[in-house]
Amino acid sequence: MKSSLALALLRLISFLPLGLARLLGRVVGATAVAARPYKVAKLNLSLCYPELAEPEIEELAKGRMAHFGQALFETPGLWRRSADWLQTKIIAVEGEAYLRRALANDRGTILLIPHQGNWEAVALWVAKQATITTLYKPPKLAALGDWIKRAREKTGANLVPTNVRGVAALLKALQRGEVTAILPDQQPPIGSGDFAPLFGVQALTMTLTHNLLKRSTSQAIFCCALREQGGWRLHFVPADDMIYSSDQATSLRAMNAGIESVVAMAPNQYQWEYKRFRARPEGSPPIYPAGT
Repeated sequence: MKSSLALALLRLISFLPLGLARLLGRVVGATAVAARPYKVAKLNLSLCYPELAEPEIEELAKGRMAHFGQALFETPGLWRRSADWLQTKIIAVEGEAYLRRALANDRGTILLIPHQGNWEAVALWVAKQATITTLYKPPKLAALGDWIKRAREKTGANLVPTNVRGVAALLKALQRGEVTAILPDQQPPIGSGDFAPLFGVQALTMTLTHNLLKRSTSQAIFCCALREQGGWRLHFVPADDMIYSSDQATSLRAMNAGIESVVAMAPNQYQWEYKRFRARPEGSPPIYPAGT
C-alpha cells in the first residue's frame, strides 16, 4: 500500500509544470531546516569549507535545502516526459566541444557525473547523443524502480546491474568506443575503493573509474546539469591528465579534485545531505553523531 501511494504521488507530481514543481520544492526545502538532511548538510559543509564562518555555512545549507526540494519535485517530470521536452529545457551546453570531440573518436568515453544539480537531466540528454551504458541499482520500491528504469532507457541507455557482470559490460562498451556514465562521489562498498582526500577530508573513493581507464584507452569527462530559471545548463569539462595515472592513489586524488571543481560551479546545488564520509580510515573517529 505504501509503495503504491508513493508511486501515485510521484506520478501526480510528474504532471506539474517545471516552474510550479520548483516552487513547491523550494517551499518543502525551507521546511527541511529542522530535519536530518539539513543537519548532515551543515556538518559536511563545515568539514569541507573550514574557512567559512557559521553564518555562511548556514546560508549554504539553507540554499542546498531549496535545491534539494526542487530536485525532489522536478525529477518525476524528467522521468515521465520525453527527451524532446528535455531538449527545450536545456538553457545552454558549456564545453559541448569537448563532448563532441570525445564522441568523434573510438576510444570510449567515461562521463563522470557528480551529485550536482540534476544528474538525471544530464544522463538523459547525453543518452540522445550517443550509445550509453550505466550501472543501475533498483530502489527498494520495485514499482518505482521499474518507472525509473523505463525512463532512463527511453532515450536508448543500456542499464546494467551493479555487480561484476555489470562492470564487465561497462568495459566492453568502452572497448567498442561507446560511452559509460558513472557517479564518482558515491561511497563504494568496502573492497571496491580506497581512501583519498575530498575537500581535505579522507573519503572512501571508488576505484572503478581508475580500473576502467587502466584497462581501456578511454577518456574521462566531468559533467553536470546545473539548475537555472526555466531549465538546466549543462557543463562538460575534461578530467585532469593525472586521472590516467597508473598509480591508483594519484588517479583517485585527481578524480576527487575534479569533483571539487564541479561542486565549485554552484556549491548550493551539491548533495551535501549525503553522508559521504561514513567510512573512516582505521583508527579515525566517526564523523556523523548518532541520530544524524
